[in-house]
Amino acid sequence: MAKGEYLGEFEHIVLLTVLRLGDGAYGAMIRAEIERVTGRSPAIGAVHATLERLERKGLVSSWIGEPTAERGGKAKRHFKIEADGVSALKNARHTLERLHKGVSLRDATA
Repeated sequence: MAKGEYLGEFEHIVLLTVLRLGDGAYGAMIRAEIERVTGRSPAIGAVHATLERLERKGLVSSWIGEPTAERGGKAKRHFKIEADGVSALKNARHTLERLHKGVSLRDATA
């Protein structure tokens, strides 16, 4: 893999969250799921910036939904993972599994 093809930690978390939530996930929903699962409270701006970066890389795609009354007539941008996003997650998992192989965390010093 060339530089820039690897997922950063937060990109990895956001991409996995989009996959968990399925097609139609949107920023606030993604942020809430990250917080629920990880206990981490990312800023919504960080989530949106990461989603935009993942979209530029072709790992997710997005579309604008219909305006809703509860959002004051504002529409949500929905996201879905693309085949390249699934491949990136598989590659990241494979890389981490190879690095963990033969390493004992029990014996490691803190």
